[in-house]
Amino acid sequence: MKPIKVGLLGIGTVGSGTFNVLKRNQEEITRRAGRRIEITMVADLNTARAKELTNGECEVVSDANMVVNNPEIDIVIELIGGYGIAKDLVMKAIANGKHVVTANKALLATHGNEIFKAAQDKGVMVAFEAAVAGGIPIIKALREGLTANRIQWIAGIINGTTNFILSEMRDKGLDFDVVLKEAQRLGYAEADPTFDIEGVDAAHKATIMSAIAFGLPVQFDKAHVEGITKLQATDIRYAEQLGYRIKLLGIARRTPNGIELRVHPTLIPAKRLIANVEGAMNAVLVQGDAVGATLYYGKGAGSEPTASAVIADLVDITRLATADPEHRVPHLAFQPDAMVDTPILPMSEVTTSYYLRMRVADQPGVLADVTRILADSSISIDAMLQKEPDEGETRTDIIMLTHQTQEKNIVSAIAKIEALSTVVGEVTKIRLEQLS
Repeated sequence: MKPIKVGLLGIGTVGSGTFNVLKRNQEEITRRAGRRIEITMVADLNTARAKELTNGECEVVSDANMVVNNPEIDIVIELIGGYGIAKDLVMKAIANGKHVVTANKALLATHGNEIFKAAQDKGVMVAFEAAVAGGIPIIKALREGLTANRIQWIAGIINGTTNFILSEMRDKGLDFDVVLKEAQRLGYAEADPTFDIEGVDAAHKATIMSAIAFGLPVQFDKAHVEGITKLQATDIRYAEQLGYRIKLLGIARRTPNGIELRVHPTLIPAKRLIANVEGAMNAVLVQGDAVGATLYYGKGAGSEPTASAVIADLVDITRLATADPEHRVPHLAFQPDAMVDTPILPMSEVTTSYYLRMRVADQPGVLADVTRILADSSISIDAMLQKEPDEGETRTDIIMLTHQTQEKNIVSAIAKIEALSTVVGEVTKIRLEQLS
């Protein structure tokens, strides 16, 4: 049987890893796929570097359109990234009847509905295991392995940069700005780390997972997104004293009123396995009604871990290339005509627990005023930590953990607390999830 011919768009970190792993494990991959898979064409603006990386083993061009328009190419791997040229090339590849493999979570989170519809109409596949959590096969787990389950919720550490920063802040007691500079020096953070530290990258991934878990269209514009830039080492330390750790979580939860889709710093009990995921590692916790909780852990980025996911997609497509399109696994797990438009809840309607830290005057009656405001909003206190003021200091910190309440209730209560003459500055609010 003739080999499957693959065109690679972009031979950077992941592209070169894909080329090398495919070459190194060619025999094993062929045994699994049933046909040889060959990268026969590479497009990259830096053709000299591309030729060096491929050692003259395939055709190298600077114009990616030459790849997507080549009738000899069966599968196009898109590793360019971004929303612009990458989308145009993916749509052209689909229009030309080519299957597509992509690691582009931003593209799928924003234009996935359009791309999947085009692929369905053309009878081709778009595979994207590498778009979420690098080498962890979370897409396949959600789409196939857990297909018997009604997924209840997903909570994931799905950005290695922010997890590395939070781990360093906790271990060394350093503030965010200091650790960010160190992360950039070590190569864990980009020169412009905005997408990572502001939670956008994690929100792209959470959006894709929520669509697969609940049978929804991708709706990145409705996700609530907060990053870690405002976190202070003080709160990480207090959380630790209360038995919690702070992680940037991507959360998707099914509720009777709609779907929660949110990314933000979150307190997690330190005894949970996911709370102990450190450094640049990723982990995704999935709760299904039949299987219970399942945890997926591994490297969320990097050349060969991500290449592992890209090649797994190549193998899947190779196995199914000749199958009737109606009998392939749907892109978003559910049959296209069975997707539902369940509403994504606004953050004000989300119910969770909270960590509150406030700087107050060290005088009688302050705590009573705060607890009365919380009680008036039907917010009960689960735990509290009151620090003794330093010698000569007239102010101190009060830290509270609340039971579950709606976000709009806690926001209203905080506004009243901040209006007290005995409260100094703003109240720090961090959401808390038991993940039990």
